[in-house]
Amino acid sequence: MIDLTWKVFSMTGNIDSYLLFKECERDGAFVREKEREFESEELEPPMH
Repeated sequence: MIDLTWKVFSMTGNIDSYLLFKECERDGAFVREKEREFESEELEPPMH
């Protein structure tokens, strides 16, 4: 999806395509961050 939105933006200059690209980029970074947090919790469970 992110590649498609960038391609549309680069071909048309459409600002809505750029904003969608940035939103996809931001959402992807958020998901990767949450995955890293989950993985670190699996390796080192919190002490109670």
